[in-house]
Amino acid sequence: MAASSAQIESVLQCCTQAAAANRATASRQGNLVLLDADAGDDVLISADLHGNRLNFNRLVQVADLSANPRRHLVMQEVCHGGPSYPGDAGCMSHLLLEDVARLKCQYPDRFHFLLSNHELAELGDFPICKSKRMLNLQFRAGIVEMYGACAADRVRSAYMQFIGTCPLAIRLSGGTFISHSLPDRCDSHTFDLGIFERPLSPADWQQGSDVFRLVWGRDYRAANAAAFAKLVSAQMLVNGHEPCASGVHSPNPQQIILDCCSGRAAYLLLPIAQGVTQAEALARVSYLHERTAEEVAAK
Repeated sequence: MAASSAQIESVLQCCTQAAAANRATASRQGNLVLLDADAGDDVLISADLHGNRLNFNRLVQVADLSANPRRHLVMQEVCHGGPSYPGDAGCMSHLLLEDVARLKCQYPDRFHFLLSNHELAELGDFPICKSKRMLNLQFRAGIVEMYGACAADRVRSAYMQFIGTCPLAIRLSGGTFISHSLPDRCDSHTFDLGIFERPLSPADWQQGSDVFRLVWGRDYRAANAAAFAKLVSAQMLVNGHEPCASGVHSPNPQQIILDCCSGRAAYLLLPIAQGVTQAEALARVSYLHERTAEEVAAK
């Protein structure tokens, strides 16, 4: 099933171009994307996709960046999940990562792919096991299945080049801070805000680093969210990372969690410069797919 040499070169060039676009994003400062009224009017925020191509395509369709030139689109976490190659020969989510890179090339200043824990796991070779399957190995097997053993390392290195340049968070001038998650125990442990400013190194990909804490944290206590919001000077936090059966969850007064990899996939369209309360933001949440008759009846 190995791809042609022309296909391989196209992927390599795309990832190189997408990495350059990440670094050159007009609104980027350090590892943050700072959006204000000059940058655009609104931002469509989505969360974990995990190989779900249907939801990816629907998000692109809903955002309609070509028809909305002052809109930004945020995505996160596509690696690990979704369909496998025939014969269980590896995970196909690496192809969705390529589509993300193409989207960055197409809309370099208005599409933003946040660094998430599963992409960080690829960067730092941190093993993730679910349902007795090593997701990292499945991901690599998929690359080999598509591109062949000889080219697989080159292709994966190109993926890592792109992922390694992705921003850590997005700050809206209206007071919202968007990141994949938030660190545990910010109310009792220090957190290095320098990761948002300085160049990152391979040490930042490793377990125990503050980058690792940022994308892996699951401390949704009100005190922790309030402490992190104060640290980053935000009124509201919007994250992914946590599965939500209803597509959205507000575990505390500061935070909204979105989930885009299930059938009840939710997204949030926010004004960039206008401040909104959590209640107002929750009222702006929409869903990628209409409910079935059975779901409506059950409710």
